Amino acid sequence: MLHLRAHHRPALDVIVVKRKPIYYNKRYSEVMYHKIVTEICEKYGKKYSKELEIKVSILGAERLLRHLYDYNIPMALATNSTEQAVNLHATARPKLFGMFSHKVSATDPEVDRGKPNPDIYLVAAARFPSKPKPSNCLVFEDSKIGVDAAREAGMQVVMIPDRRLERELTRHATLVLRSLLDFKPELFGLPPFDNTKDSK
Repeated sequence: MLHLRAHHRPALDVIVVKRKPIYYNKRYSEVMYHKIVTEICEKYGKKYSKELEIKVSILGAERLLRHLYDYNIPMALATNSTEQAVNLHATARPKLFGMFSHKVSATDPEVDRGKPNPDIYLVAAARFPSKPKPSNCLVFEDSKIGVDAAREAGMQVVMIPDRRLERELTRHATLVLRSLLDFKPELFGLPPFDNTKDSK
């Protein structure tokens, strides 16, 4: 699931059950990504600002969530936020939050310790009806402590860090991306995006 913080990038605390485990370790170059996006913006007389980065992040998250939901891929929110905060965000975006089978927050009675401990992710995985092994779960995160929690839980994790985060702090992620728009689901055994549908 995804919860949005005002004036910030969306916080990514999504757990997805994969149909089959496929392991992928290629890292994307942040420098190259920034250079390409800057060149595209300059071509159209735009500046790559924090506001544009937020819009791109939200578009990428919504596109991914709708895609996985359309293919009946089970998803859950596993967040260090309180249940009250999650409910406030869910009230503001009911359709988006309705795509998740369940939500696990730091204040959940079954969660003893928040991130960077693995409890939140393990509880979230255990609540899927299929009871997947942690190695068959894929996590989307934007923070180092979230990545550490997912890895400690035995899960693969795609990290979309803040561009100011030191590269060294992203090294434990399975895959690091600048934007969810760059995510290729098929690399993890998930159905690929239908680009003809996305271009409409």
